[in-house]
Amino acid sequence: MHTLKPPKKLSELEATAICGNDISSSVLYVSALAILYAGQFAWVSLLIVALVLFLFRKIYGEVVGALPLNGGAYNVLLNTTTKSNASLAATLTILSYMATSVLSGSEAMHYLHGLVPAIPVVPATIGLLVMFMMLTILGISESAKAAVVIFITHLSTLTLLVLAIAWYLITNGVGTLSINFKLPLEGSFTSALFFGFSAAMLGISGFESSANFVEEQKTGVFPKTLRNMWMIVSFFNPLIAFLAICALPLAEVGEHKETLLSHMGQIAGGKWLAYIVSIDAVLVLSGAVLTSFVGVSGLMKRMALDRILPQFFLKENKRSSNYRIIIGFFILCFSILVLTRGQMEPLAGVYTISFLAVMAYFAIGNLLLKAKRAKLPRPEHATAFTVFLALLGVVIALYGNIKLHPEYLVVFLQYFVPAILVIYALLNRLAIFELGLMVLRSASENVRRIALISQLKLTRLVRKTSEQQFVFFTKGDDIATLNRVMMYVLENELTNRLRIVTVLKEDQEVSNDFIRDMEVLDRAYPSIKIVFLTERGTFGPELIDRLSKEWNIPKNFMFIGSPGDRFPYRVSELGGVRLIIN
Repeated sequence: MHTLKPPKKLSELEATAICGNDISSSVLYVSALAILYAGQFAWVSLLIVALVLFLFRKIYGEVVGALPLNGGAYNVLLNTTTKSNASLAATLTILSYMATSVLSGSEAMHYLHGLVPAIPVVPATIGLLVMFMMLTILGISESAKAAVVIFITHLSTLTLLVLAIAWYLITNGVGTLSINFKLPLEGSFTSALFFGFSAAMLGISGFESSANFVEEQKTGVFPKTLRNMWMIVSFFNPLIAFLAICALPLAEVGEHKETLLSHMGQIAGGKWLAYIVSIDAVLVLSGAVLTSFVGVSGLMKRMALDRILPQFFLKENKRSSNYRIIIGFFILCFSILVLTRGQMEPLAGVYTISFLAVMAYFAIGNLLLKAKRAKLPRPEHATAFTVFLALLGVVIALYGNIKLHPEYLVVFLQYFVPAILVIYALLNRLAIFELGLMVLRSASENVRRIALISQLKLTRLVRKTSEQQFVFFTKGDDIATLNRVMMYVLENELTNRLRIVTVLKEDQEVSNDFIRDMEVLDRAYPSIKIVFLTERGTFGPELIDRLSKEWNIPKNFMFIGSPGDRFPYRVSELGGVRLIIN
């Protein structure tokens, strides 16, 4: 009998490459965007963006260090607030990945169409989506190999371009820079920086991706991915914007805003360098598509484990990839591409608002973690002032983008409202099933046979959904704490069964007061069948693993209160056990 090998964990280079392709591809468009709004001071706007991103390094490091589980903003909100709030962040993240995938794929094929005009853009984009869907289904380690090749090629190309422009400036002088700095700004210096910063904040898309597949990374890799992404963005984005201001008249930047880097290559090195930059653009934008598939796979798997999405999505192939999630995400991207007929402007609004909203939610999640899970161990801390500044930066960028493009908000709501309604329907499917059951019962007099069959199926669905057992491990909490546990389960979980377990040492016994509290709790919540159990031993990963197998209850359906500083294990070592109270 062959046993399945555990999936290979990603190294620092592999993990950085997967999320780095997305964030580093921003240099292809963000320099031109910043120059359009901030003029000759675009590089200052991009340096401010780098400062905000530096603050987010600490924020992400604290949150994921404390809760090293897939899901990003969804994960931190799930462990600090309600499932409804967490689902809101998850919906925004999925929309961001969908928009990123379609936009990056389409832009990559536009570059390819420029190199080979015979290639049609929309069919080629569909083919690119199919290719990365298949690659992700083969497993994350295979995806990582492709991502590393793209990542190294991209950084090499950017370095070559920077050197070529530097040599061009040395040999031709910097007279253009002097002319550009004498040009008047449209509006004040402050408004130029404001709008330039708002537009440039889109250049950090991808920074949130690493948190969505942290469980697939080797220990200690995650904070290094944040550092590496920050260094790349902080170096190349302001530098290339500054070099563009040195080498090109500002009016020329606007004329070539969609292919600015290849135009700079043409000026500095000739057609061969423009050709190399265009090929690199095709590759790295394609890499951003891969980032979306990997990131959304980790997030949606976590949502399925938490029973927000149907269990249907948890089916794995031999390479331990959730192929149904990947295929479902491809179908979503394909349908959006067809509906928009390859016109990407509508998706820009979805991408802009959803991405910035996810970043804001992560900062809010950090504040909730400080307030509600203060005793939870974490490798690093972001001060409240740091979180406030980072959140303020995102809110300013969100406001600036909506002020620049008010139509983005309307388009965003057209996608967001149906998506969140579907997610909330899945969250409340037990109530919907019961409502359908009630309607069918009332209609059974007229269409008795059909209603009876449907009633039977819905009854089974209700029973199957609500009979999933959950577990809460108590340390002998008082009645007030246990009451909060019951309220959380009623509001957030689809169940009518709860096991309350206390782990005792050999010489310990349960107090009579605690027994009486359990009896009161049982009478107070007649809709939930409460079973009180005691286990002898030491609470930890081994006991959780044993009980999960004995009772056939997944670990992510087990809850604990927030552990203190003396708790000997990290939350990630408990296999997905969730925190639901302080």
